Amino acid sequence: MKYGEFMVRLRKDGLRHIYLLAGEEHYYIEKALEALLGGLFQTVQERQDGLQKFQGDVDPAVLAGSIEQAPFFAPQNVILVQDVPWFRSGRKGSEGKEKEDKDKRLSGIMQVLADMPPYSYVIFVVNYNVDKRRKLTKLVEKNGQLLEAEPLRPWTINEWLQGKLQALNKELDRDAYAYFSGAVSMMQQISLSYLDKEFDKLAMFSRDRRITKAELVEVFAGVPEVSVFALLDAISARDAKKALLILHRQLADGIYFTVILSLLTRHVRQLWQARILQQQGVRGKALAKPLELNPFIAERLGRAAMQFPETVLKKAMLQLIDADYYLKTGQAGEEVLEEAVIGLCCNQAD
Repeated sequence: MKYGEFMVRLRKDGLRHIYLLAGEEHYYIEKALEALLGGLFQTVQERQDGLQKFQGDVDPAVLAGSIEQAPFFAPQNVILVQDVPWFRSGRKGSEGKEKEDKDKRLSGIMQVLADMPPYSYVIFVVNYNVDKRRKLTKLVEKNGQLLEAEPLRPWTINEWLQGKLQALNKELDRDAYAYFSGAVSMMQQISLSYLDKEFDKLAMFSRDRRITKAELVEVFAGVPEVSVFALLDAISARDAKKALLILHRQLADGIYFTVILSLLTRHVRQLWQARILQQQGVRGKALAKPLELNPFIAERLGRAAMQFPETVLKKAMLQLIDADYYLKTGQAGEEVLEEAVIGLCCNQAD
């Protein structure tokens, strides 16, 4: 189950004796683990006395013994097992035999997990996507709970954002939301741990309940991918003067040309894709899925794309490819970025 449902189940149904926290989004795993440990231990001393930790490919027999051993200094045994490979998919070609061998090796621990002592709790934590065909995975799902912590993408961030704002008792005004959605769409990978800390900072920075765009820009402007968003926004509006002003400011602030070039190329590609999709009848928020963008941003990108003739986008893409080569080989300076920006903003169809 996803993080939101996992936390709701934890609050409503109480603690289970087996948990598997799995996936690549460390932020959700850390939050879920802290919630579990907070529910199992009342004090720091209890946690120190009652928490056992195993790392890596632990001997199943040793783990089984720890589960069955009665607690001495705490009301229960809580066993944290990190990075075991037991839930992984098998290698292609040998998957069937490998799975069978692994299941035999784990048969003893599976018997213990199927009939847990009332005083023991086991929390497995793995930073990979588990194989749900494994007998052990099925056993955990049947007798406990499985958290699938998938990395967040720009088009799926709203659930996290609303939850975070609610926890802070804050809200974004319309311009701030548009800016945040667009800025996040620039990020190839989203670090929720980073965003979480920045929003905590933002909550202290903002006096009113409603956070404005200016406040959001003040906090996030130092992130290269976010600051480049302002440049791309100006290009989308085909405002050459504003785009060049922002470009010069970013270069003066020390943003490396490769960051600007990479995001600029991606933006031109998205504009081109949006234009082609709209010619095929895919419009508005329906652009979100094929472009892998937040629906709000996809709709906005679609409107901007129609202002760019296809020949202009094609020429800009070729310019950016040349710029990449000339800049990396030292045959040209930052003026090639200026030329690409001017071409996008000012060129008309041939």
